[in-house]
Amino acid sequence: MTSAPIVIDGILFDAYGTLFDVQSVQSAVATVVPRPEEFVAGWRQRQLAYSWLRTLMDRYVDFAQISTDALNATAAAAGIALDDTDRARLLAAWLRPSPFPEVPVALALLESWPLGILSNGSPSMLATVLDHTNLTGRFAWVVSVDAVRAYKPAPAAYALGVRVTGISRERILFVSSNGWDVAGAAAFGFATCWVNRSGTPLEELGPQPDLIVPSLDRLPGLLAAR
Repeated sequence: MTSAPIVIDGILFDAYGTLFDVQSVQSAVATVVPRPEEFVAGWRQRQLAYSWLRTLMDRYVDFAQISTDALNATAAAAGIALDDTDRARLLAAWLRPSPFPEVPVALALLESWPLGILSNGSPSMLATVLDHTNLTGRFAWVVSVDAVRAYKPAPAAYALGVRVTGISRERILFVSSNGWDVAGAAAFGFATCWVNRSGTPLEELGPQPDLIVPSLDRLPGLLAAR
């Protein structure tokens, strides 16, 4: 983590896992499968892997389709036969994850900057979760990589943030709880903040985050101190 001053004109957030707790999907999964924590972890890992692989293969589908494909593969690997009702229930739960408890307060404390979301989620997924959490009004920009048909950490995905906001890359702070996402954003040229809620080690991917916080509500004070 650098101690150099950070001058920013806007803040972009990752959505799933950063603002919205994907583990909250477990309550829906628990009605269908016997080991929900393990199932959700496998589902999430396949979502990410499929997004990266499809970007590398130049075979884009939106994240809603990736979520469906990842769900079907995870269920098959676990030997679980999902009927249409179960599948629809689990996919609907993914559309409505809960925000992390500190998120509403943190966003309110950051209102001195224009705020946005830059997410792998599809436009419809992002609209649904923001409506569900009553957070739509907090964001000047809600940006889906669907516009460039390439998932983070592809540089084209981060470049979309520059294009939509009109802010130069070095004056955007990108905030994510995913180490790979922070590394990708830093490599692109964003200032970065890693929300490391679980205290995990840094990824060995080269660029290091400018800021590290254990929860999002620590970010406003850290920015004020700089």
